[in-house]
Amino acid sequence: MQKFAIRLLTLAMLSLTLAAAPVVTAVYAAPDNDPPPPPPKGKKKSEIRSNVEQAAFVDGYHAAYATIYDRHDYANAIEQLKALHHDDTAAVANLIGYSYRKLGDYKLSQVWYERALKADPNHVKTWQYYGLWQVEQGNRDQAEYHLNRIAQLAGTNSEEYRSLAAALEKPPGTGLVY
Repeated sequence: MQKFAIRLLTLAMLSLTLAAAPVVTAVYAAPDNDPPPPPPKGKKKSEIRSNVEQAAFVDGYHAAYATIYDRHDYANAIEQLKALHHDDTAAVANLIGYSYRKLGDYKLSQVWYERALKADPNHVKTWQYYGLWQVEQGNRDQAEYHLNRIAQLAGTNSEEYRSLAAALEKPPGTGLVY
């Protein structure tokens, strides 16, 4: 009887996890359109723990995203993002780079953008943000390279392409920060 109850509880937890998975993915997808990193591979007993950790990551990422884009508190967002212990993923590293760029620390920003692209060379949002970094630095040829890379990955109608193209249309030396 006890084994039956454990099996029933496990089945219920699995069903709940599968039912909640699309919601969790949708919450994460809105900020950066990337799936969250896969849960760590492990034994079946750890699957429930992995799902809880995954949900905590998604919640923490969403909170950091709001700290950046709603409150413009970039220093606090960097701390939140680093506390997720997933700064080796493109989405997280990119937002850390963006936050450093907004704080005016271009050297650290560059390090984090390059780290994001090392983690995922096809991360379109990083190509966009790093391209805007290039525009701010006066590196228009490099920004054009980033724009072409976005066109290859997401097309010329993507938000990322249009944003960087608009920045490149501005005359050099206008001192605009994106």
